[in-house]
Amino acid sequence: MVRIEFLGPIQKEPLELQITNLNELAKILQDDKEMQEWLTNSAVAVNDTLICSSNHELKDGDKVSLLPPVCGG
Repeated sequence: MVRIEFLGPIQKEPLELQITNLNELAKILQDDKEMQEWLTNSAVAVNDTLICSSNHELKDGDKVSLLPPVCGG
């Protein structure tokens, strides 16, 4: 299983999914109306390392974090 965590202002409980890459995760989350906005502007980290490729392979025990843009002062 892969653990999906939603950080910052994304108000969603973590998920445990049986997926093999980030493309599969994107397809699942696109069906969630509340997540559609976040998918277009969030960074993605796998095991605390930022990832640029949606084809990144995932394995059992990985942690995926969705990192929405934030601003501060």
